[in-house]
Amino acid sequence: ILGVSGVCSDSHTLRYYYTAVSGKGSGLPEFSIVGYLDDQQITHYNSDSHLQRPVAPWMNNEGAEYWETETQVAKGTEPVFRHNVRTVMSRFNQTGGLHSFQAMYGCELRDDGSTAGYMQDGYDGRDFIHLDTKSWIYIPTMHEAQITAQRWNSPDVQWGERNRIYLQNRCIESLKRYITYGREDLEKRVLPQVKVTGHRSGEVTKLHCQVYGFHPRAVDVKWMRNGTDEVPSDEAKKILPHPDGTYQTKVSVEVFLRDEDTYPCYVDHNHPGRS
Repeated sequence: ILGVSGVCSDSHTLRYYYTAVSGKGSGLPEFSIVGYLDDQQITHYNSDSHLQRPVAPWMNNEGAEYWETETQVAKGTEPVFRHNVRTVMSRFNQTGGLHSFQAMYGCELRDDGSTAGYMQDGYDGRDFIHLDTKSWIYIPTMHEAQITAQRWNSPDVQWGERNRIYLQNRCIESLKRYITYGREDLEKRVLPQVKVTGHRSGEVTKLHCQVYGFHPRAVDVKWMRNGTDEVPSDEAKKILPHPDGTYQTKVSVEVFLRDEDTYPCYVDHNHPGRS
């Protein structure tokens, strides 16, 4: 039994990832920037090309002057991140090896018109420091980040306040503009395909509900007992992007089958998360 229907307005997110790595020979660019609108990559820059380029075709709407400006900004950011890697390495008393410093930030425009933003930095794949978006001050998440937090929160710098202005204004303005460019692609509607399978081992049967080929990303998938009682899953639900721009997920449960019980998989692609 499936519940698949309808159309609703969507939330959208604009996200950027900046990565700098120490030294050469890793096979990776020493510095790179990638931008995403939802799960679709829209921009790319690295220290090999020294060019900020559109990835999604509809980002060409910005024009040559925009991309030249973005390229110059990225070139100016590159030495800052190279310095960040060396600085944090010194705080860990590291003199060599492959290390990375990454900044992640973005903003969200929700379907009710409200907005949100985030900004955080990482080192070697671990959280380093993040911006508290209630107080707009930076919070260190490891001892070595305390000096950075003190500097960024100082009255002379107030980096959190500067980034508040960016996240609440320019980031949202850019997001709205990019949504306009890519609306047809971003808001396409593709209903999910569903495949249900089961495997019995002794008295226990494992049921799998695979949902795939859907767009947009939001979906609610759950197993029900006799159509009324939800069967909890021990596995965390992951919604994964597919190369064709759609999404896929799978929800599995273990049950003791009785002849009088039925176990439908319920899929809601219309109002996920609502009862």
